[in-house]
Amino acid sequence: MDKTAASDVKRRAQSRLQGSRRELIGLSRWLYENPETALQEREASARIASMLGSHGFAVEHPAYGMETAFAARIGSRGPEVIVCAEFDALPALGHACGHNLIAAAAVGSGVALAGLVDDLGCRVTVLGTPAEEGYGGKVDLIAAGAFEGAAAAMMVHPAPHDELEPVILAVNRIHVRFHGRDAHAGSAPHLGRNALDAVVMAYLSIAALRQHILPSDRVHGIITHGGDAPNIVPSFTSASWYIRSRTHDELAELTNRVMACFEAAAQATGCTWEHEPMGHTTFDLRSSGELAKLFASNAETLGRPMAKEAKGPSGSTDMGNVSYVVPSIHPMLAIDCGSAGNHQPEFAEATIGASGEQAIVDGALAMAWTIIDLAIGSRWEQL
Repeated sequence: MDKTAASDVKRRAQSRLQGSRRELIGLSRWLYENPETALQEREASARIASMLGSHGFAVEHPAYGMETAFAARIGSRGPEVIVCAEFDALPALGHACGHNLIAAAAVGSGVALAGLVDDLGCRVTVLGTPAEEGYGGKVDLIAAGAFEGAAAAMMVHPAPHDELEPVILAVNRIHVRFHGRDAHAGSAPHLGRNALDAVVMAYLSIAALRQHILPSDRVHGIITHGGDAPNIVPSFTSASWYIRSRTHDELAELTNRVMACFEAAAQATGCTWEHEPMGHTTFDLRSSGELAKLFASNAETLGRPMAKEAKGPSGSTDMGNVSYVVPSIHPMLAIDCGSAGNHQPEFAEATIGASGEQAIVDGALAMAWTIIDLAIGSRWEQL
């Protein structure tokens, strides 16, 4: 197919997308107004799956053993490209990470390509991926075979800045419990073993550790239970922690150092301790150079030049795990959030503003055009 024909296919995709613009913006706003947290996204997944079904997709819902996952497929032959749709919200903050935009852009890319895939000789799956926040649902989907045999995977994510290949940190999430001994804090404190002292000492030890870790490392946590009453020496406390590093290997080393802080705090206070993972370990992101190049070219055509240099770590995502098993990209698209950033209330509000709506359209079309370039140029072997 020559350049003129390719341009025609892209124009057709753009026309299909523009015809669904109002529907996509409506989906984003509905998600914003009806946030559901990880693994609870029942209404969101049903609504998104139904919308894709109305555009001719064959929809499997639920899918891959996850109640709120879905797979919407179109096309009968050729390589498969998976477009990931996230739709879980944050506790208390709602869609302050912009997953409402991610879902709408993923649906939009599928809608743009729905009538074109057979001519292109490829298949497109819009994959509903639950529980990115705090759990890592794509790890379960990988294990269940959702990405098996796929030629490429992609998604877009809103952020304060456009970034083509963001730095995504690997993360371990752990929950820690300290066990001591109850006692009357006023009359017989010497009989107690203070689990609150243990969790506070661990917190302070980690605060000191932060002076001596790599600039790209992150360790942050909260105390989730600090005791039951001021006049009882606490026999039980707990805390939740995230440990992040630039690579999977660096994460293992940093995790060992953090664990030593918990062990030392328990020994110093005469307590015992235990820990368990919260969700899955998620990996750093390995962006596909060829996919990134195609996406950047298409985004620039849309008037959105993508910064090649990352501005710093962009948090963590289970899309990193996907990038270890299939060529992937995860570009960040800027929305007008002022001085705010992801995981702030102002960012959530910005997702339903004009710049958020534009990010849906730009993200959907840049992904659709990238898939068209892959198919028309037969670039599958270059990924």
